[in-house]
Amino acid sequence: MLLKSITDPADLKKLSVAELQQVSEEARTVLLEKISHHGGHNGPNLGVVEMTVALHAVFDSPRDKMIFDVSHQTYIHKMLTGRGQAFWDPAHYSDVSGYTNPKESDHDLFTVGHTSTSLSLANGVAKARDLKNEEGNVIAVIGDGSLSGGLAYEGLNNIAETGTNTIVIVNDNDQSIAENHGGLYNNLRALRDTNGQVENNFFKSLGFDYYYLADGNDLTALMHLFKQVKDSNHPVVLHIQTVKGKGFKFAEENREKFHAGGPFSLETGDYLANSGGETYSTVTTDYL
Repeated sequence: MLLKSITDPADLKKLSVAELQQVSEEARTVLLEKISHHGGHNGPNLGVVEMTVALHAVFDSPRDKMIFDVSHQTYIHKMLTGRGQAFWDPAHYSDVSGYTNPKESDHDLFTVGHTSTSLSLANGVAKARDLKNEEGNVIAVIGDGSLSGGLAYEGLNNIAETGTNTIVIVNDNDQSIAENHGGLYNNLRALRDTNGQVENNFFKSLGFDYYYLADGNDLTALMHLFKQVKDSNHPVVLHIQTVKGKGFKFAEENREKFHAGGPFSLETGDYLANSGGETYSTVTTDYL
């Protein structure tokens, strides 16, 4: 398995595009095997396999700082940053948390489990970089669902005001945990429908340079886009449309059901009955 040879993101830079595609396919297979037995965040991680491989193939973590909103989409990131055994070896499935954690790796900046935080965190990291006269990209990955939180708007506002390198990746799968609703989502829909060309562009109005990618699961297109904006000297938004649950038909067809959950059958897509005895959740439910 080529994936097992990746112990650091720098290893990806030695591979051809075809080999990187192989890593992506192996990572998705390993991910499905683990979450089907161990549970976890299903759809969010399946949807960003190619994006994460492309990020680490193009950028230079930990010199370049990657900040993931809510951490629901960081399993592939962990596989590529020295923690792969926790995904392909069942005996080590519980070795890592489901969220970013600096105690696990220098490639994780924060312990994050709350939505809508990545943009403000990235703004602070970029400001610190600028004050210290350091170099490097600051990349914030945020899902369209997380953009509904007020802190995300504050982050966008201040990133635009700071005016230096911060690359905002909007991972748009047209889904939060459930369906999205609100004015922002009308604009995201219009951007998707026009391939990013609609006149009223929320991100451009704030002062961001804006790029749209319709196939956010195309590894080659992702790498081309990331190379295009790497080391930009101004704030950039990459609006990337992905498929939540990509590569597992049951997760693609029922995106809310497969946002997260326990063990499930790869053959039927059915979640398996809890056989582990009582949990805090079952005890509380029974009591109520």
